[in-house]
Amino acid sequence: MKRQRLLMAALFVGGCAHYTSLPLPREPALPASLPALPAAALTVAQVTALAVERSPDLVAARTKRGVAQAQLAAAGVLPNPSLTGAFLPLISGVGTVPAWNVGLTQDIKALIVYRPRLRAARDAAGQVEADLLWQEWQTAGEARRLAVDLILGEHNRALLTEADRLLAHRYALMQKALAARDVTLTTAAPSASAFQSARANLLAAEQHQLELRHRLNALLGIAADAVVPLADHIDLPPFDAAAAEASLTRLADRRPDLLALRLGYAAADEDLRGQILSQFPDLVLGGSASSDNSNVINAGPTATIGVPIFDRNQGHIAVARATRVQLHAEYTARLAAVTGEVGAMLGERAALTRQLAIVRGDLPKAKAAADRAAQAFNQSALDERSYVDLITAYFAKEQEIMTLETALADQEVAIDTLMGAGLPAVDTLPPVEGARP
Repeated sequence: MKRQRLLMAALFVGGCAHYTSLPLPREPALPASLPALPAAALTVAQVTALAVERSPDLVAARTKRGVAQAQLAAAGVLPNPSLTGAFLPLISGVGTVPAWNVGLTQDIKALIVYRPRLRAARDAAGQVEADLLWQEWQTAGEARRLAVDLILGEHNRALLTEADRLLAHRYALMQKALAARDVTLTTAAPSASAFQSARANLLAAEQHQLELRHRLNALLGIAADAVVPLADHIDLPPFDAAAAEASLTRLADRRPDLLALRLGYAAADEDLRGQILSQFPDLVLGGSASSDNSNVINAGPTATIGVPIFDRNQGHIAVARATRVQLHAEYTARLAAVTGEVGAMLGERAALTRQLAIVRGDLPKAKAAADRAAQAFNQSALDERSYVDLITAYFAKEQEIMTLETALADQEVAIDTLMGAGLPAVDTLPPVEGARP
């Protein structure tokens, strides 16, 4: 008998939850480099995949999935019945035996609202999944943009370095000639001004590259001074403007943020259903048995019914109804804003494409003028100011092209991110009931 009691106690304790500590870290866990990589230089696609996997914000956000699943499990648990009892020993009087009573009851109202509450929890869990997918889209888009800007920035830095080298050479020659009094300060001034401008542009570009690398390292969850090797080309597929424009009508089914709002609305709708069901009186059914001190035993059903005089759950119904109206308006506004945003970005991309085509068309003329200027200057047929002006005009045209190419690439990456091109589709989300606008 004693052994059976110990076994039952062990089973009871084993089924209970136990507390374990989870201390907070005192120092950030930022590795000095990425783990072993399959290639010496990372492509844009590889950087994107690493960011989605390693982003500290995403790693933290994914823990919300566990909270949502726990809340869903909690919503699926049926309410426990209540057991009451009393033992009343005989102290004095005419009675002959102790009195006792025992009762078992169940809250029926909790069973009535069980299904709406469970469906609302399912929709809420689906909303968390959709929000996480949308955050992954945003992280992937940011990683793409940073990688593209860094690759194009290296191309631009090479161009600025060449301009700095050429103009530094001219500046050194002019300074040497100025020191020897072979030229005047007026003659040497254009080279000095052009060199200082080229050097400032190069330093600004290097500073911008450093900022981009720091932001990419933060996205990858590594130390700021870690070196992430990048390929010298962009491996993204060609941008399809026609496909992006055709997808505008299907945004409600493609965008995780819109699906998250729909699921949030569905959860609010189910909550309203549950609150309306909860306006009916509280109902507790059960049975009881009792014995008085004269050993007379009684048994039978019991019922407890609330009298809805003051509280008919009208307050909670009003809050649930207003919440549903609010989410309906938010979804409608977001859907309209998203469609307008993508449409506007497609128009801006078309304008950038036209501008880039015009500037690229001007580049051969600027290059030919710079080549003729160099030839004429070497033959002493062109003065210093004109030579420097034509050379700097050519480099300025090259830099203008790089600026437009970077802006166009950023715009295309942003549109692809908003449309989900090359990103996990919403059909990867688990099926959830009630996902309706």
